[in-house]
Amino acid sequence: MHDIRFIRDNPDAFDAAMRARNLEPQAERLIELDQRRRDATTRLQELETERNTKSKQIGKAKAQGDEDLFNTLRAEVERLKGEMEDAAEADRTAAEVLNQHLAALPNRPLDDVPDGEDESDNEEVRGWGTPRAFDFEVQDHVTVGERLGLDFERAAAMSGARFAVLTGQLARLERALSAFMLDLQTDIHGYRETSVPYLVRDEAVFGTGQLPKFAEDLFRTTDDRWLIPTAEVPLTNLVRDAIHAEGDFPIRMTAHTPCFRSEAGSAGRDTRGLIRMHQFHKVELVSVTTPDQSADELERMTQCAEEVLRRLELPYRVMLLCSGDMGFSARKTYDLEVWMPSQDTYREISSCSNCEDFQARRMNARFRREGEKKPEFLHTLNGSGLAVGRALVAILENHQQADGSVAIPEALRPYMGGIEALKP
Repeated sequence: MHDIRFIRDNPDAFDAAMRARNLEPQAERLIELDQRRRDATTRLQELETERNTKSKQIGKAKAQGDEDLFNTLRAEVERLKGEMEDAAEADRTAAEVLNQHLAALPNRPLDDVPDGEDESDNEEVRGWGTPRAFDFEVQDHVTVGERLGLDFERAAAMSGARFAVLTGQLARLERALSAFMLDLQTDIHGYRETSVPYLVRDEAVFGTGQLPKFAEDLFRTTDDRWLIPTAEVPLTNLVRDAIHAEGDFPIRMTAHTPCFRSEAGSAGRDTRGLIRMHQFHKVELVSVTTPDQSADELERMTQCAEEVLRRLELPYRVMLLCSGDMGFSARKTYDLEVWMPSQDTYREISSCSNCEDFQARRMNARFRREGEKKPEFLHTLNGSGLAVGRALVAILENHQQADGSVAIPEALRPYMGGIEALKP
């Protein structure tokens, strides 16, 4: 959610930020709606003041025995009560309209985010590892995986497209990846493992920015709960509607959960394989910080995600996303892209974002500095550490062998009972 006071004071800067997001200028309309809200609030306050004044005069008239004045004033107070009800409704409506407009607009990019319209304008920050030179014909992860226990046909028979069944060694590899990622982030990087609900209410997905704009991307239950699209939603909402102590931060949390996405609007994209599924597993990283910590926390979080790829011996690059390619709630985002040999390109496997106070305003998540009276909004960050399915895809492709087997990265072998390869 945006701060309307910032928009009033910096309309040109706000419009420039929206243009960077490929949107039309918004400040004039928002300021107009805000003025309507302020006028409605002022009118309500004036009526309250007048009612209070006349209510006091009623007591004096009664004490003085002035029956005519008493009745006149009492009639006036009754009339004012009716006007106040109308004014209060106008005040609520004006605030709702303004908030609806504010809630539909994406976050403002930070100054060091490159301008651009789409992924072609993203900037490479750094890379790690060299793509492997194969001395045999490379197979994609579907071909490799189907020999190891990957089954799309039976999954489709019971659930439809964009679902998969993993059996045997491949199922164990998925479990091993999840456990390895959790252990790395908790034991080495200091994130607190957290078990969270997979079903949440409207206010939770509104708080992290999925509602109202992206409702079609989510799955909703018959009792009006939402299946989480990422553990970012329940993890971030753990600090909502509270004023925390400054000394509590940073809070770093991680969770391994299934994620559910309708993939609305993605028809024809990544229809083969495990890249774009309705259900997948992810180890999520969430940090909640004070404003002076969040820039450094984004760099730290990104490096924590990178370490997973290095230990899995997977070449990758770090991309700074341009203004037109960032997620709705982000002010700055780094994508980690892992090398996919069958596609001869890099593909996203993690996205680490600093949302600053955008989500905190929607959740009313605040903190109070020591010695200060006025609370401030927190800053929230989130990142994948990593998407388990995409990590599995990258291992199948990058570590495949000529005989159809897949070498297990050394870091995963303790989680795989010591085996060194998956064999058909």
